[in-house]
Amino acid sequence: MTESTLRQFLVEAKRSTYAALGDDATVRALLPGSKQLEYRQSEFLYRDVYVGMFYFIGQEIVYRRDVPVWSMSYGGGLAPAVPTEQRKNIYAFLRQALRQVPSDRPCRGPNSFEQGEFSYRNDCSGMIERFHGVERITAAAVPVYELRYAGGLLA
Repeated sequence: MTESTLRQFLVEAKRSTYAALGDDATVRALLPGSKQLEYRQSEFLYRDVYVGMFYFIGQEIVYRRDVPVWSMSYGGGLAPAVPTEQRKNIYAFLRQALRQVPSDRPCRGPNSFEQGEFSYRNDCSGMIERFHGVERITAAAVPVYELRYAGGLLA
């Protein structure tokens, strides 16, 4: 497996699961109370399992021939003061940002993305082998969402 092959698979998997429009990637969850998304291509399987909604914690794992080769853990969510009527719009915007996942560092979304009143920023250190970062969304310059993540290749 080359790093380039893994990066390309991650881009396709991320665009086809949570960031996608619709719910085609949802499968029966292995863990009670969790949500599970999967994407399979050739010898690779991408699995994203998370719990919670407005504040959530999860893990993405890529398997090659049923052996885990890459993983990312994440946790975060909406600021407590976010009005109920704004939640859906924030998550719709987040999905748009995540569809812009860069092929050179397919951990989360791009460094920045803006649309209307929303602004997405992703501060990532490292590369696909080992990385950590934080992504934030503001609405009219007010912080409304934050997520922290870390991961890399598995030895």
